[in-house]
Amino acid sequence: MGVEAGAQAARARALVVLRIRSRALALALLPAAVAVILLAGAATDRLVGTGWDAARWVVTPFAALVLLAAAAIALVVARARPATSPTVPITEEAAPDLYRMVRDLADRLDVPAPSAIALTPDCDSWLEDRSHRAHGPPPAEEHDDIAGAGRHPHRRHPVAPVLVIGSPFLWWMRVGELRAVLAPVVAGTGPSAHPDIAAARRFVRGLDAAVAVASAPRRGPVPRGVLAGVGWAARVLLRSCRVHAGEMERGVAAAAAERAQAVDYGLRIVAQEQVGLAYAGWDRLLTRVALPAWRMGRWPSRLDAGVVAALTELSRRDRLAEGFASRLGERPACDLLEEPGAVDEAASLLAARLFHGVPAGPGPEWSPVDWSDYPDEVVDRKWRVDAARLHRVLDAMGVRPAPGSTASDTGGPTLSRVLDHLTDRAGEKTPATAGTPEPSPDDDEDLSGTTTHSATLAARLSAELAREEATAPPGQSTTASAAPAPAAAPPAGSPATPDTAFWDDRALPLFPLQPPRTARELLADHLTAMVCCAAMDTADATPGLDWLDGPTLLHNGERTADLAPKVLTLIEDGDPTPLRAWLAELGIRPEKPVRLA
Repeated sequence: MGVEAGAQAARARALVVLRIRSRALALALLPAAVAVILLAGAATDRLVGTGWDAARWVVTPFAALVLLAAAAIALVVARARPATSPTVPITEEAAPDLYRMVRDLADRLDVPAPSAIALTPDCDSWLEDRSHRAHGPPPAEEHDDIAGAGRHPHRRHPVAPVLVIGSPFLWWMRVGELRAVLAPVVAGTGPSAHPDIAAARRFVRGLDAAVAVASAPRRGPVPRGVLAGVGWAARVLLRSCRVHAGEMERGVAAAAAERAQAVDYGLRIVAQEQVGLAYAGWDRLLTRVALPAWRMGRWPSRLDAGVVAALTELSRRDRLAEGFASRLGERPACDLLEEPGAVDEAASLLAARLFHGVPAGPGPEWSPVDWSDYPDEVVDRKWRVDAARLHRVLDAMGVRPAPGSTASDTGGPTLSRVLDHLTDRAGEKTPATAGTPEPSPDDDEDLSGTTTHSATLAARLSAELAREEATAPPGQSTTASAAPAPAAAPPAGSPATPDTAFWDDRALPLFPLQPPRTARELLADHLTAMVCCAAMDTADATPGLDWLDGPTLLHNGERTADLAPKVLTLIEDGDPTPLRAWLAELGIRPEKPVRLA
């Protein structure tokens, strides 16, 4: 499908959507037209008689009600604010080179330049219309129509949409690669400038916003009843427009892609490989590195810079990625920003809000952390908090060092206490707290296949973590699982602040990264944390950061390995032999007390 064919197909579907809008308006005005005819007939003595009088008494009030309902629907559709993606706005003063590159690209594509640029903490790029009055758009400007469309010399064209760019692209991609990737996106401003397509999109977005308004909780039966009717009408119109709106967008995408073929086509094929690689590194960084920090009430302030480190490490490890690191000698796209550090910090905070649900700005219990401080302020603290929780649960269960164990009689928290408790012994039963039923491995499918001691301890850990969450103040979560209480937002004059005015903070996180951890995973995490604490306190091991795997234990400067299978063997089989052999090999003394948080 060529540029002209795609544009014509999109415009044809836009006209269908607009016809649906016109038919809805005509249907709303039909009773009023009939009432006007009946009233005019009475005034001219043409439609007289008992039947005509009865018709007037029935039709006129009905027409008034229909007009009021139509006016209410039109008012809600017109005033409802369309959903807007959370982004970090980038002013032209903060990125003149980036704006210049985008405008040059738009000139080569012969399309209007985007009205503004914003960043999203995700690996994606798109155009977003923010011309609604609630978004405070700049004045509309004249733009050329897309290919194949007629001119409208006396009509004001809508303002161009905002170009939203994935922030990881700016740090990982080179300038030429970013330009090639953005070419099909920027080409979409051409169809967006067409009056019919813009009007159709505005109508569909208004209906979608009206449905959202009607679905929001309301006080009082009258507003709720009115908005229920508005929502029903908006849903009916949306169902009528859905297929045609989808075909319109496909036509727009086809026209934009075809138009972009002439710009950096060869480089775009190579750049698409970098898109996939950036997404893989970004996903690993969020789930393995950022998430543990967020759970501790800290947010890495240079996530995008971390993407470069993670992908460079991936290039070093993975032979399939060979050659990618050699690109790092070229100019990175983040050089197009005047203050890349401030932009990275704003994007990092927005990522924490979207993927984990956190306060709008730094505070006493929610503060940024540099990568150099990550091992000490996140990894070490995480392990000691988990180890402390593990021993609190053992204390509540009345667990003491087993007779004849290697644990010293110091009364301090030791790894031996945990190992001895989880070791499977025939006929031994886990002590239970009074009034609390002892769980069985069969009570939870996740705990099936584990020993009774492991299942009991895992269930108690889950209950303890749930109690901590339940007793946390409103808006605050425990440092083990979520973020703490909200803090004040950054100053309005900061170089880059998330565009939070257009989205609802009450629904955070919008995109949770992982489901809640199972009881088995919690027990494995806490046991691993206890092992790492013992290693740090008795064998001079240190906490570390692996860019692809997150928190790691370093011994003699080298990353330790093979710990997870040995922990699972103890949990599932009650056999501590492999783990004890691993501890002895590294010189870790499980009988020595460890320092807890």
